Amino acid sequence: MTVPPPGPALTGPDDTGLLPKVTSRRRRHLLAMLGLVAVLSAVGLVLGLLSWAPEPPEPARALTVGEAERLAAVRVTNYRDLRAGVHVTLGAEESRTELVGWVDWSRPLLYLDVGGPGAGAERGLLQATPAVLVIRPDPWAVPTAATPPLVPPTDRWRLHDLPDGHALAPVLKLLFDLAADRTDPVPAADARWVASETLSTGPVDVLQAHLPGAASSPAGPDGRPRYWVDDDARLHRMTARLPGAGTVTVELKRTDRPTLRPVDALGGRPGLPRALTAAERTRLERLPQRLRARQGATVTLTAPVGRETNLRGAGWLSWTRRTGYLAVADLGVPQRRTLLWRGPTGVSRAQVPATGDPEKPGRPPLPPPAKAVWTSERAGANEVAALLDAALGAGAAAPRGTAVRLREDTLADRAVDVVELRGGRDPLRYWIDRDGLLRRVELRTGAATWAQLDLQPGRVPALPAPKPAAGSTGRSAAPSSR
Repeated sequence: MTVPPPGPALTGPDDTGLLPKVTSRRRRHLLAMLGLVAVLSAVGLVLGLLSWAPEPPEPARALTVGEAERLAAVRVTNYRDLRAGVHVTLGAEESRTELVGWVDWSRPLLYLDVGGPGAGAERGLLQATPAVLVIRPDPWAVPTAATPPLVPPTDRWRLHDLPDGHALAPVLKLLFDLAADRTDPVPAADARWVASETLSTGPVDVLQAHLPGAASSPAGPDGRPRYWVDDDARLHRMTARLPGAGTVTVELKRTDRPTLRPVDALGGRPGLPRALTAAERTRLERLPQRLRARQGATVTLTAPVGRETNLRGAGWLSWTRRTGYLAVADLGVPQRRTLLWRGPTGVSRAQVPATGDPEKPGRPPLPPPAKAVWTSERAGANEVAALLDAALGAGAAAPRGTAVRLREDTLADRAVDVVELRGGRDPLRYWIDRDGLLRRVELRTGAATWAQLDLQPGRVPALPAPKPAAGSTGRSAAPSSR
């Protein structure tokens, strides 16, 4: 009898031929049960989603002691952090204005790019202190504001006056008011916790209250500004409703805090004032001899001297003849030029028509036009005359008073020492290069700005005195900076 070989049981059909059919039937039953379970699970999930509702937000409540203390410390925290990036939005749709840049609470100084469809005449760059606003208008800039260049452009800055009711005025004040050198009083009892949120910087509490010195007009649904404050009393966002500006949103970028550089009209970088070294004092004392040896200089003038008076000029001065001659343009009156002649015995000026870009006025005509109506005025009667007198005086005698080195700087790719002369009526600054030559004279104006006269020492043409037309001699009744 033949014995079958050993092997696993049931590896093929049994001797009845029914085993594969039984296995296939069981598999079909199992798959059907799994499908039924999946359908029932899906139906349950859909029913659960249809019946689910989010938990209602926690209602507003009074501040806890810790929340009140954090809110009271917000402004002193800003002051201690020195600087922050800012993104401000005011208005909506076609009237929307955006401000992007930085605030330096320690100086204090704002440096912003102004954009948006509602930017108006201020579109472009802006720098401001609490007392002075200068702008660099750019009407052809793209509508959306962008981060301004960290090193600001050196040209086309002008003193600017915001009219009463202008939307920017309360916004700029708000940005400065967000810092204080001491903790504020604990908010009033009607201050409220509104919500908890998570920003890109982390969790914050949304609080509503009036802060001393900050926004005083309603913004939230219950009539108070809102502040997004983290656990370290750092403000990240706020909304407020300001007079003339509407609802304003301020976003603070607390990690974006570079050192800002004020433009020349605001005095430039502050530096670290110190006494002159022996070499610096020698250069200052020998300055008159070196300037007279160069005879004269070609000069350019930049003078923001009044709320609506921004002057540009070009011309020459002679240290050997103690004479200066400039053509001065007022940006507010582009069709006119003022010819200013300073001689050993006095100052004369004449108004002449002009064309071209007032930002870059040409040098005055030589000889001075005899047909122009020349009037005389006393020396130093205005900031431009005083600045020209200071430049001419640098070639006459060593300066008096206390001299302090403010900082090292550059001008026309030359390293210079900025020396401030104190003790006179108005602070005066000399920019002296390492060869001991004067490259700029700066004068503090009555508008709390700085006017500059830039110099390129060298030979200059003869500067004859103007010859007044018959019957035109006289003294100006009301000298002005223009």
